[in-house]
Amino acid sequence: MFSSVWNFVKRHKRKFIFTGAVVGGVYFLGKYAQKKIRDIQEKEATEYIAQARRQFHFESNQRTCNMTVLSMLPPLKEAIVNQLNSESLTALLKAKPANKLEIWEDLKIISFTRTIVAVYSTCMLVVLLRVQLNIIGGYLYLDNSVGKNTATPLAPPDVQQQYLSSIQHLLGDGLTELMTVVKKSVQNSLGGVSLKQSLSLLELEQQLSWIRAEVEAGSERPMSWYMLADDENALSDQACGLTENDVGTIRLLNETRDMLDSPDFTTVLNASFNRGFSRLLDNLAEFFRTPPCDSAPSSAPDSLSAVSLPLAKIIPIINGQINTICSETPSHFVQELLMNDQVKEFAANVYESFSTPQELQK
Repeated sequence: MFSSVWNFVKRHKRKFIFTGAVVGGVYFLGKYAQKKIRDIQEKEATEYIAQARRQFHFESNQRTCNMTVLSMLPPLKEAIVNQLNSESLTALLKAKPANKLEIWEDLKIISFTRTIVAVYSTCMLVVLLRVQLNIIGGYLYLDNSVGKNTATPLAPPDVQQQYLSSIQHLLGDGLTELMTVVKKSVQNSLGGVSLKQSLSLLELEQQLSWIRAEVEAGSERPMSWYMLADDENALSDQACGLTENDVGTIRLLNETRDMLDSPDFTTVLNASFNRGFSRLLDNLAEFFRTPPCDSAPSSAPDSLSAVSLPLAKIIPIINGQINTICSETPSHFVQELLMNDQVKEFAANVYESFSTPQELQK
């Protein structure tokens, strides 16, 4: 009996070997597949946690951006008012001087200049801080990452402080130069308009469009120049020395300049300008409303030209807009700039770029 079994095994030896190999192979393949599935699941879980953590950090960073913008508006307003002081002219007019007409003409130019400068500079402040704080935010995320390979922080506190101090260019030399350019454009557009001439909201919008065209297209410098000095000496001066921290600051400033020179940034900045001036016109429209007794609906196409006001009455309205534009409490003007979808999307792209490890960007 045993010999017959042995003969059977010998005759079918290859089949037994093949079957055993298949069964063993399937077993080990199953084990390998299970291990791979576990690895993939663990990797996906790790990536999900990292992505959720980065998203939480990004959203927290945007709230910081918003609060920083609001905290910077009072010093911006103060810088504008100090150089374009219409209040002193208003005080002179109350004294009924002999050169009353001359003072009114000065008030006209100053009032329009400071409101337009306020719109431009507030838009610049919002977008610039979005860029700067998301560059820092991205580096801080990497500095705090679990798998960070180097102990040297990318954005230590001293570097952050020096880097963010570069905003003083916008509040200083950049703002002064912007005022000069805007004032010249206002003079060219409104200098010859009589104080007695009546303007509708539509005509006022046209005046603002002419001024904007001259400021934005007629200048030899890009609009980003007013936000950050562009020459290497100025960047080095802003970094205040040659220490390791200062080298890090210069690197951040150069990276910011690259961002500001990009076509995407120009698109976002122009979108912010458009939103800002649109909101300004919405604020002014409150003073050009058709009287309630009129039957014409305010939404009619001709409503923008239905009411006209003498320029002398428009001047104080324009003059007071800076209090809304540069308000430290969230106004509709500032809220619209902060919640602008294009600004938010650009900020997300900046953060994404600077929170991604270098090896993953290659």
